[in-house]
Amino acid sequence: MDSIDRAILNRLQDDFPLCDHPYARVAVQLGIAESELLSRLQQMLEKKQLSRFGPMYNAVKMGGGLSLCAMSVPEEYFEKVTDQVNAFPEVAHNYARDHLLNMWFVLATETAQRIDQTVTEIEQVTGYLVYNMPKKEEFFVGLKFEL
Repeated sequence: MDSIDRAILNRLQDDFPLCDHPYARVAVQLGIAESELLSRLQQMLEKKQLSRFGPMYNAVKMGGGLSLCAMSVPEEYFEKVTDQVNAFPEVAHNYARDHLLNMWFVLATETAQRIDQTVTEIEQVTGYLVYNMPKKEEFFVGLKFEL
């Protein structure tokens, strides 16, 4: 990752422009072409330096569901199960933990009822139990990583 990549990530963590051509506006601010910005983002995604890039919506306020889930997956099957879980469009992020429950992910669904359906579908596809832990209260943490 070079200085331009770091500048891109620092810039895109906050105040993404809401306009017809947001990437073009950000590219001008960074002093690069829009095509270079898009190419670099794609490369970072392919190299897994980024897991995703996109907006974060409040699913519950939009009538949807949101829940933290965890699974206990044997290490030898972890990568396979990760791919299976991540294939669900409802999975917002998925990460490994050093714990008996070693796979954690967030579900964001179009309806609150879809949470339970998605949990069941993930269990059927993977063969592993999903612990569904819906939030009781939400706190906002303005997290930004300066690179």
